[in-house]
Amino acid sequence: MRRDWEEKIDSIAAQFVLGEAASVESMAECLAWIRQEAGRAGWNEISRLADRISGRITASSQWHTEGALAEGLEKLRRAIGEAAIEKPAAPVKTVNALAQDAGLVNDFILETREHLTSIENDLLTLDRTPAQQEALHSLFRSFHTVKGLAGFLEFESIRALAHEVETILDLARNRQMTIHSVVIDVVLESADYLKHEMNRLEAELAGAPLSDSAPVGELILRVQALNQPGAQTAGELAPPTPIHNEALLPPTPALIQGVEPELEVGEANSSSAAVAKAANAKFSVRVDTVKLDYLLDMVGEMVIAQSMVRQDPDLAGLRNPRVTRNLTQLSRVTDEVQKTAMAMRMMPVGHLFQRVARLVRDISRKMNKPADLKLTGEDTQIDKTIVEELADPMMHMVRNSLDHGVEGAEARKAAGKPERALISLRASHQAGHILIEIEDDGRGLDKDKILAKARDRGLIPDGHALNDSEIHNLIFEPGFSTAAAVTDVSGRGVGMDVVKRQVTKLRGRIEIHSTPGKGTIFQLKLPLTLAIIDGLVVGVGGERYIVPIFTVQEMFRPAEGMLSTVKGQGEMVLVRNRLLPVVRLHRKFSVQPKTESASESLFVVAEAGGRRFCLMVDEFIGKQEVVIKSLGEGLKNIPGVAGGAILGDGRVGLILDLDGVYGDRTIA
Repeated sequence: MRRDWEEKIDSIAAQFVLGEAASVESMAECLAWIRQEAGRAGWNEISRLADRISGRITASSQWHTEGALAEGLEKLRRAIGEAAIEKPAAPVKTVNALAQDAGLVNDFILETREHLTSIENDLLTLDRTPAQQEALHSLFRSFHTVKGLAGFLEFESIRALAHEVETILDLARNRQMTIHSVVIDVVLESADYLKHEMNRLEAELAGAPLSDSAPVGELILRVQALNQPGAQTAGELAPPTPIHNEALLPPTPALIQGVEPELEVGEANSSSAAVAKAANAKFSVRVDTVKLDYLLDMVGEMVIAQSMVRQDPDLAGLRNPRVTRNLTQLSRVTDEVQKTAMAMRMMPVGHLFQRVARLVRDISRKMNKPADLKLTGEDTQIDKTIVEELADPMMHMVRNSLDHGVEGAEARKAAGKPERALISLRASHQAGHILIEIEDDGRGLDKDKILAKARDRGLIPDGHALNDSEIHNLIFEPGFSTAAAVTDVSGRGVGMDVVKRQVTKLRGRIEIHSTPGKGTIFQLKLPLTLAIIDGLVVGVGGERYIVPIFTVQEMFRPAEGMLSTVKGQGEMVLVRNRLLPVVRLHRKFSVQPKTESASESLFVVAEAGGRRFCLMVDEFIGKQEVVIKSLGEGLKNIPGVAGGAILGDGRVGLILDLDGVYGDRTIA
């Protein structure tokens, strides 16, 4: 092989001496052959050097002097000779100044993560419709850009892997190979490697000890093997050509003496152009999240200050039209600023759905349960914090749907269902909240099996009747599972209770609707944002409390005789022919009420943790949208209190956590 390469170099030199017009093209062909063979052998520095010589031959006159071309070819010949010599055991690493620039590296991480999201979307699209050319072109562009950026910063393992994947995708674009499941698996694995590297680089920026890139040699071999005869038609990887894995790891400058690393001009320019084009198209700018959160806090303070000014008793008594007009204008501007600031926290729920798409593909193949994913409402906007916190619960519910809900292919066929199961994810706005639905067309929840398991564990007293909703909610009990066997997917009874706790923490709730033999729907009802809450302001004695409005079902003033005491359950009130527990809020917080008489008090029917109860308060003050404030480290763990808010009159009201209020109620 070395002899062949040297013959190519001699051919280039001879063609230069001939001085023919066609010699430039012929020299480029020789260098292209060297690049290809060097890539296969894992000698990436040789490939890059040949690439630079080729680029200069065609793009610059400086190589068209005998001395410059001779010097370049001599460097190439020397590099080939040294590559054939056994490498030193501990090569000396040089420091790339660009890679030490935290700002550049951080931009690279952000940019690459955006491309990785696009890559996963495009791969899943190709998995469903392999003929989708636009997705293939987008996939190629993403890897090409990542390669160019990584080459600029000399992250060689990332550049080498991206280059190999790009080569495979280019073949697919030119219809020289077919995209099939094996190709998608390997490219997804390559994307996972890039994610791992981004996490590693981010950890180093945060001060973690420096670490080497994960080994990439074996993965590059698998990518290269996709282009072997039979791999693209049989759908299976042919055995890779034996190559020394260490040759595929990031090359060291000791490999090529006297050759300084250079930016691949063509690729870097195209990458920069792509980045600039994307930036111009979106008209976006990256902002530090700390600054953004501080801005949102200040907007909240401004809203509170505006409300206090408007409700100031000294101004309320004025009858000056100019002051009234100015206050109205201030309110309008403040509302607009608040809406804009809140919109900055919002992001499409499609980012969350996309993670689930990958999960459905992987698990359905692992469990041999073919399944399709249908997405609806991906553009629905939701608070970015909710998206982050909801990722794990969503993953677990979809995993459970595939494991417990969806039947095997034979069972589905016997039931007259399509062989491929359907998992649906839907998002929409509903009455000021976000509704997320997870639906499967599987076997549905087996109520008898759930009841039997619950009674066996002592969760239900003998003779106690439950409605369908209460039976379904039993699956959220800690450690509850009806699985016949434990798998690496589910079956240990760990997870659904965590899902319920996480959704409740986000001020949301879960409802289950299941039809035996037809499937199950999980409905998650969540607030639009965690920064602001709509609440009912109620009074108990001289204190003010805020009840989250999404937990409230109705309010009423009880008549005489509606209250009774049930042994072991405490005070109960009859509401619409159903006994509900009563929680006296003044006892919970040790506040002196205006009255102890139930008939002179107000009852708020609320729901917490799937249980309805009545909250007894003195009075209803009004409905208000409030900005949630933390109570600080010392007061953050008080049972029944979710936070605080400054009301329009400047007073502080406590926002109630009804799960904590009900769970800590006193039973007489």
